[in-house]
Amino acid sequence: MNQPTSKAELRQQLIAARRALSPADKAAADARIVAKLLPWLVAHRVTVLGAYLAIAGEPDMSALYDALPTHGITLAMPVVLVRQQALVFVRWQPGDAISKDASGTLAPTARGEYLQPDAVLAPCIGYTEENLRLGFGGGYFDRTLAQQPRPRAVGIAYAFSRVSFAAEAHDIPLDIIMTD
Repeated sequence: MNQPTSKAELRQQLIAARRALSPADKAAADARIVAKLLPWLVAHRVTVLGAYLAIAGEPDMSALYDALPTHGITLAMPVVLVRQQALVFVRWQPGDAISKDASGTLAPTARGEYLQPDAVLAPCIGYTEENLRLGFGGGYFDRTLAQQPRPRAVGIAYAFSRVSFAAEAHDIPLDIIMTD
């Protein structure tokens, strides 16, 4: 991989690398993440998990989502109500309707009661040794983690996406990174 000169170039290279994964390799890597993540959630007594709907080759955690009810964990998905603001989380189950939110990302259509997750999954395009997350650059997760009470923040990434970049003032380290 060429040494990128900007976060934008780094994003492009890492997204291309994960899109280059074969479907079998991607499914196996996703399964390895789920196999590590579910015991972690149970051990940390998570009762409400803020999760995500995978886009652009992100690790697909749908197998995890299907298993959560048997462990007493409520699944909540993020919604952008207003651009440049923190995320809110709403109850969601696989199969529930989704539509685009204010950011243009797929999110639950039903916008009932907002939930306060104990932990949130933050999909990472890249991550650093210091648990900084490289996302799409909208700042939604950083604004969400800046709020109180702060949920545990679990980065979800492929191991090959560990990189180095300089922290910016708004960057908030995640608590842990789960990789394949």
